[in-house]
Amino acid sequence: MAERLAEKSMTEEERLRLLLAAAPSLIAWFAENARVFPWRKGRTPYMVLVSETMLQQTRIEAVLKYYDRFMRAFPTLGDLARAPEEKVLKLWEGLGYYSRARNLKKTAEICLREHGGELPERFDELRKLPGIGDYSAGAIASLCFDEAVPAVDGNVLRVLARLFGDARDVRLPQVKKEAERTIAALFRNPSGERPKSPATPAPSAKESSISPARFNEAVMELGETLCAPKGKPQCGLCPLKDVCAAHAAGTEEQLPFRSAGRERVKEEKTVWVLTCGGKTALEKRTEPGLLHGMYGFPMTAGKTESTEEAEEKLLARGIVPLRVEALGAARHVFTHKEWLMQGYLAETAAPLPGLNYVTAEELEKTYALPAAFRAYKEQIREIAAQAPCASRQ
Repeated sequence: MAERLAEKSMTEEERLRLLLAAAPSLIAWFAENARVFPWRKGRTPYMVLVSETMLQQTRIEAVLKYYDRFMRAFPTLGDLARAPEEKVLKLWEGLGYYSRARNLKKTAEICLREHGGELPERFDELRKLPGIGDYSAGAIASLCFDEAVPAVDGNVLRVLARLFGDARDVRLPQVKKEAERTIAALFRNPSGERPKSPATPAPSAKESSISPARFNEAVMELGETLCAPKGKPQCGLCPLKDVCAAHAAGTEEQLPFRSAGRERVKEEKTVWVLTCGGKTALEKRTEPGLLHGMYGFPMTAGKTESTEEAEEKLLARGIVPLRVEALGAARHVFTHKEWLMQGYLAETAAPLPGLNYVTAEELEKTYALPAAFRAYKEQIREIAAQAPCASRQ
């Protein structure tokens, strides 16, 4: 099927012509069907930055509560720039991909220092900021400043693959680059005038200018709703059904074509929940890679099969436990790795050097613990020992 469709693939000129015909209907559909989200009310560049950063690899439903809490804590870029990193990470806890939160704070600090506490207006300047790639820069520049730049993510690529009947692998960089070129060409006004601003009425089919803000947001919305990735697309409700090549060919459920990603590497880990005097030890990960800079329970590579083996491993490290208990298995999936974990509780008479011992309340309110450790975090209050803990030197 892919080979047959590839032979009939459109030229860039044909794609542009089709997109020009489709854009007015798409924009009109969005004007009537746009969902209500907090970042769309009184939209500011900062609101778009925060929402788009949170939405990377995360469902909208999961983001909503985090967005509201985050914006109440840091209502401006300046507030975020001046906040302690641990507070930022704690409010991010559960969203995962913590480098996003760190980059967000770094961007806020740069904007406070170099841009008067505001985000730059132009795509090229936004692109220089930490964590802001082509898509996020395009979203901010087009949605907030109506700069004639595309904002192409997986949702947009899916819509275009179906609209154009394109069976090429959407993972290929050239496919995305071509989509960006086609959308950028859509925004060019033959008269040489700037595209209309978001405040003006939606363009009619006879007008040559297409608002970047209106189009980019409309195509994103279509890809997140009717032209969704899972299940059968709702073509009967789609504003593009009459011009969609995949719908005409009956291939909308087979497109877009996406090659298989690389297989996840499985790693066995032993998680050590070390307690002393009702407090639990946390370790800040300093090695490069997953969860770098995050607090978590101490962890070693390899599986530990029993409490007897766990005690032997602790003794080999010079740690004499008062008791050792098995906490059970847990599994956590990252993008390219999968951790298969076995946890053990080990109580000691004195705190171990190099670890940070915290109360259950501090763990809940102060420290951001990655989701990988969630299964063990939930047991902290029940397993925390009550024996007195020697003073730390």
